[in-house]
Amino acid sequence: MKTPREIRYDKLGPKVVTALRSRGFEAWYFESPEAGTEQFFSLIPKTDVVSWGGTMTAQELRLMDMLYEKGYQVIDRDKASSPEERTERMRQALLCDTFVAGTNALSEDGQLVNIDGIGNRTAAMIFGPKQVIIVAGMNKVVRTLDDAMVRARTVAAPINMQRFSGKTPCGETGACGNCLSADSICTFIVTTRRCKPAGRIKIILIGKDLGF
Repeated sequence: MKTPREIRYDKLGPKVVTALRSRGFEAWYFESPEAGTEQFFSLIPKTDVVSWGGTMTAQELRLMDMLYEKGYQVIDRDKASSPEERTERMRQALLCDTFVAGTNALSEDGQLVNIDGIGNRTAAMIFGPKQVIIVAGMNKVVRTLDDAMVRARTVAAPINMQRFSGKTPCGETGACGNCLSADSICTFIVTTRRCKPAGRIKIILIGKDLGF
């Protein structure tokens, strides 16, 4: 039986998809992760070179594991043998065929807000890869663009910081300190208000809480 939250997601999700499409994104809403995963792989030709930015949603759905299992050619920074090779792989990912990402926040009127520490994920969203596929749980959807900015800065970033070893106010206290720390992961804050060229960014919304 669905929870009240999931029932709300099923009502709101299609409206968000309509808003995204009005801004040039290709977008779909699926009630189940399984259906979203099926759509995800239908969008990627077997000849594509695939890479990704940091995305806990894709990890929760095992999308990277399945890319390997299905025999796709991937550029995986986590397989690098040195920091220099890792950086080079992230540079190569900017010219891949399909780039996979999550989003930190999404407004109901179809605008994305994303924060990056070094900019590889936001750079790929803006330009480079032939297509970008964003997979997101409905917990990322908030009312307005201002709310999306607040969510990215004060919810997503402090939680993400707990994955890293750097020293920042949010890492220490769990609350954003609007810091300029050398370890800050809030270096680049990017709003994507429309997709250009139309259809390059594809967004799969799933009616579950996924990632953070």
